[in-house]
Amino acid sequence: MKRIKKIIAIDETLMAEISLDNIIEATGGRFLGRPGISFSGVSIDSRAITGSDLFFAIRGDRFDGHDFLDTALSVCAGAVVERIPVSFDQDKTLIYVKDTLRALQDLAHYIRSRCSIPVVAVTGSNGKTTTKEMLWHVLSSKFRTHRNEGNLNNHIGLPLSIMKLASDDEAMVLEMGMNAAGEIRRLCEIAEPGYGIITNVGLAHIGMLGTQRAVRDAKLEMLQNLGTAVLNSDDDYLMQGVRELKDFEGEIITFGIDSDADVRASDLVPVSGGINFTLQIRNGDNAMVTLRASGTFNVYNALAAAAVGYALGMDAGSMASALSKYRGVSMRFEIIPIAGMILIDDSYNANPGSVTEALRELVHLAEGRRVAVLGDMGELGDHAESAHSEIVHLAATQGIEVFVAVGRMMSRAAEEVFKERENESGLEVYQFGDSDTAAAGISKILRVGDTLLVKGSRSMQMDIIVRSIKNAV
Repeated sequence: MKRIKKIIAIDETLMAEISLDNIIEATGGRFLGRPGISFSGVSIDSRAITGSDLFFAIRGDRFDGHDFLDTALSVCAGAVVERIPVSFDQDKTLIYVKDTLRALQDLAHYIRSRCSIPVVAVTGSNGKTTTKEMLWHVLSSKFRTHRNEGNLNNHIGLPLSIMKLASDDEAMVLEMGMNAAGEIRRLCEIAEPGYGIITNVGLAHIGMLGTQRAVRDAKLEMLQNLGTAVLNSDDDYLMQGVRELKDFEGEIITFGIDSDADVRASDLVPVSGGINFTLQIRNGDNAMVTLRASGTFNVYNALAAAAVGYALGMDAGSMASALSKYRGVSMRFEIIPIAGMILIDDSYNANPGSVTEALRELVHLAEGRRVAVLGDMGELGDHAESAHSEIVHLAATQGIEVFVAVGRMMSRAAEEVFKERENESGLEVYQFGDSDTAAAGISKILRVGDTLLVKGSRSMQMDIIVRSIKNAV
């Protein structure tokens, strides 16, 4: 079994306090005002800052933290800035840098580089958050494990997550999101993961990257400095890309259902509220898993988590026990019995791959009418029209009785596809321009016994529809 070391810090108090000297060393900035100060945390939000925090005045597309500097300094003792104000309280500390975002990232990397624990990065087109949460359950059963919370998985959220490390943490799990080339590479520079999971490669963010190959290449940036890569061997397109890499020298651990993977699932049996399967490790260690999350896609997420546990020396039985304690993530295929219906809240986000899997699981789970409430899928670029049409075709051929299209793209696709099937008995089609109008009209569509799926891209705010359904009972 591989031994997990405790954090080793140059300054024993580094995880509890960040000194001004630490900050200057990490960022290369210069300070004005009060010397010799330390901070117990960082913040980019002047509304949520505490007196012991260091405020970073980050410039974004829609805001500039410098506009809230006075508010922040009325609470905390120091800030990292790109612009020095004409006057400020000399009892406060300002650290001047050229780029506050880069300084935030550099400070996070400074903290990361001074600890010696396994760091696991998780990326992929689908299943990142669920895999991260399952992996946290697995590792937490044996080690004190830190993870990024919610959707803090980008160039700002990930550094903020790293800086919440505690001195007694023994492992760290970091979800990494991206929508452009180079972003995963940069996140890995900050976090220095030794282990990395790629769940799959689909069409998510293809509108930003142009082709599926570009999406794959962006995901594969994670492998550049990894010691161990955990990969979905059932994803042929992903594995083809890995085989084409010429400079990866690390260990590869595969997971899958259909392929001869290092970590496999067999004997899948859907049960009420989840799915049972046998977890098989290549070394011969097996265990039965009772996963309280529906869908084959969640089995893949569980296998990815188990593959990392295996890499860190955990046995199948302890991982199976940990996975049985997983209870899902809000708004990610969350199954909610409500007023004689089954609501599947998958409203957090959507792309063609995740919608396809969700529709298939809806068909499998439903006992009454199958109702698909689907919103537009974003970031698809030139692929948007064909992708929406393919989703509607899938719904039309999978036994969906009621199709509710929300948004311009999904409504247009539904109109084109379903007019070919207008004489089919029992088929109902509804169109709404946005989630607000859909929320207002959904109660007239639903009836007792329905199983309904609500899913769409984050920009569509499909959670408004979910709240409307909940409030109607």
